[in-house]
Amino acid sequence: MKSSRRTFLITSLGAASALALSRQALADAPKVTESDPTAQALGYKEDATKVDKAKYAKYKAGEQCNNCSFYQGKATDAYGPCPMFGGKQVNAKGWCSAYNKKA
Repeated sequence: MKSSRRTFLITSLGAASALALSRQALADAPKVTESDPTAQALGYKEDATKVDKAKYAKYKAGEQCNNCSFYQGKATDAYGPCPMFGGKQVNAKGWCSAYNKKA
């Protein structure tokens, strides 16, 4: 089958549109609340400085979602998607017990 420049451009534009829409869908994802059942199970706090250090001894000062390997937003974003919460957005300054420092 012979491809033309027109076919290539149409296919490329379609793929680019799909990518843009999926990025927009991630940006529009709901935000995790501390009352969410998964958030409660993982000890999620929207403000990492409010983590109960007695209950979560693994927590260390400076750990927060935006420097976790699971955080899918940019380090400068206020909120970003996290697979631990089904793609819902977490506060960049938050923390949960699934925290894993970026390499």
